[in-house]
Parts: sequence; structure tokens; C-alpha cells
Amino acid sequence: MPPAPQKLQPALYGGLFIGVLSALPLVNACCCLWMIGGGVLATYLLQQNHPYPVDAADGALTGLLAGLFGGVLLAVISVPIQMAMGPMSQEMVDRALNNPDVPSNVKDLLRSVGHQGVSAIGFVFNLIFGVCFGAVFSLLGGLLGVALFKKNAPPPGTTEVLPPA
Repeated sequence: MPPAPQKLQPALYGGLFIGVLSALPLVNACCCLWMIGGGVLATYLLQQNHPYPVDAADGALTGLLAGLFGGVLLAVISVPIQMAMGPMSQEMVDRALNNPDVPSNVKDLLRSVGHQGVSAIGFVFNLIFGVCFGAVFSLLGGLLGVALFKKNAPPPGTTEVLPPA
């Protein structure tokens, strides 16, 4: 039986991919795509660092770990980004409130939402959202990565035992 592949380092790289790209404004519109991509990346790195073919369980677990790491990183990185983007988003809300072309129901919605800023509730929501969705979609990405990058040949220097004909 071949030794188990090391999953932690590929999962950390996949989580870094997920966390950074999901936290960036404008880029995060494809957040579930980044989560799947992080799982695929983690499984690709897992397969490249292991001489034997990686099975679906290893790919799924590596993708799951990448999603967990990525969800935590997403929550942590989004705090300074929200702090930096806060004044710009408040200015956009103020412009919309002062614009006579904006319908009154949209203005009422903007007033009720108010300035969002950084809060503990927002951080916890980002953390739960990132970890839950990251785990699910990255697990799927890990399975996809196994299907895409699985090695078919035995590692060099090994002899394959053929069953009797």
C-alpha cells in the first residue's frame, strides 16, 4: 500500500488562493469559482508532490482543508479591505441619496442599511459563510482535481505486478 500523501501544504496553498481572491473587491463576484479553483489547485499540488496516483478521498480531504483555510483567511483579509473601502462606499451611498433620479424606495433601502463598516457580526458572518461554502465548494474542486490530474502510471523504479492471464 503506498504511503499517504502530505495534504497540509497543498491545502494551505489552495486556501491562500481562495482567501485572497474571494476577499478582493470586484474579483469576489466569482467567489464560488475561486473556492472550486482552490480545491483543484490543492489537489494538483498534492498529486505533483506524490509519486503514486492520488485517490478521491485524498483529493476531497485536501480540497476540504483548503476550503476551511480559505474561509478563515477570507474573513481575516476582508476586515482591512472593508476598512479601506468604507469611506468610498459611504460616499457612493451619499451620492445615491442626493441624486434626484434614484427612486424613493431605493433611497429608503439605502437609509435603512446605513453605513456598514466593520463589525464583529460582519466578521462572524464572513467567517461562517467562508468556512461553510469554502468547505463544500473546495471539496468538489478537490474531487474535480483528482479527475483532472490523477497519475495513471506507477512511479518510476517500481515494478507493476500483473494479474495472471
